[in-house]
Amino acid sequence: MSNKTRVFGVIGFLVIVGGLFAVTSFQKNKVTEQVPSVATSTIADTTRYGITRIDAKHFYIDGVHTIVGELPLPTPCDLLTSDAVVAESYPEQVTFAFSVVNTTQDCPIKQTPQRFKVSASASKQANLQATFLGQPVELNVIEARAGETPEEFELFIKG
Repeated sequence: MSNKTRVFGVIGFLVIVGGLFAVTSFQKNKVTEQVPSVATSTIADTTRYGITRIDAKHFYIDGVHTIVGELPLPTPCDLLTSDAVVAESYPEQVTFAFSVVNTTQDCPIKQTPQRFKVSASASKQANLQATFLGQPVELNVIEARAGETPEEFELFIKG
């Protein structure tokens, strides 16, 4: 083999390797541009709290549905708020809406239970559901025994 053949062989090899790097870089940039951005604050917040199910004791007294319970929040600065919305239909649709107000960003991470008590006037046949930060979550209601009242509630929810 002559020197010219070796030089052309090495140059050809370098051109092929360089071309492969260029194609790979081009494809990488093309894939990066096609990936849509899915991050939204609601998804991030819901993931932060990790709440997909709300366990609550349910009371129905004198035409008023009341649920009581507690939710674990990641910091003592996270304050749980709740409200009830009744949709006029038959049977009524009662949605218990839960959200969180964070009073500061400089709060130590320490799981803290936050109790809730929410009431809504509706018929006994009303369908009960819940949302957390605007996202639907499972509402696991445990019916109160006869004679129990929401004011005497103690949290002993299992399963």
